[in-house]
Amino acid sequence: MRIERILILCGVTTFFFGCGPSSTASLDTKTENVALKPVANSQVTDTNAGTDEKLRQAKTSDDPKSTDTVNSAKTADIETKKLEKKMPKFNELTAQESNVILKKGTERAFTGEYWQTKMPGTYICRRCNAPLYKSIDKFESDCGWPSFDDEIKGAVLRETDADGSRTEILCANCGGHLGHVFIGERMTKKNTRHCVNSLSMKLIAEGKELPAVSKLAELEETERKAGDEKAAAEKAAAVKAGTEKSSTTKDPK
Repeated sequence: MRIERILILCGVTTFFFGCGPSSTASLDTKTENVALKPVANSQVTDTNAGTDEKLRQAKTSDDPKSTDTVNSAKTADIETKKLEKKMPKFNELTAQESNVILKKGTERAFTGEYWQTKMPGTYICRRCNAPLYKSIDKFESDCGWPSFDDEIKGAVLRETDADGSRTEILCANCGGHLGHVFIGERMTKKNTRHCVNSLSMKLIAEGKELPAVSKLAELEETERKAGDEKAAAEKAAAVKAGTEKSSTTKDPK
């Protein structure tokens, strides 16, 4: 009986614990999976570190092209600041003046400041101070706006108006709207009438010094020269960088 009990106990033990090794293997597998995670994380960390190192090297690279790009950017910034200092300081305009000069509006007839003025002097652009007309060329046309039969040479531009029938006149320096010009009315010997908005002009009395002109044309020329010089400098830097690179990569044989 004792032997039978021992055999039964052994069988029970085998029944319950026979899966022991398999369970142990399963636990080992889980342990291995857990142990792999830190390895994967360390690999990602190494990859990130490598990327950061490459970015750091790129930022601190001694590549001539990289250096030239940075220098070109600095030069462009300096040139921009220089141009800003030379930007024409146009006179500030009221809402009414802006409507006429910039938006090509028209002041009401017989309401302008200069339509009946006979004081001798020079009429200048209210926006940029460029001289436009001499008082000796002003005449009474009874149209309700200041009228001139001539302009200061080169001061006024003429363009076909948006309506397709009239000829618009503008300040040759800043492009501000002045009014319209009419030919063939036979009001004066010159047979020309510049019909100008008072809001577009300012009268400087004879004998007084004319204010400095904000010359847009000179600014544009300065910008063009600065652009040409910048382009030439960048081209020279690129050629130099290419020459140095070819000499350093030349086969020593």
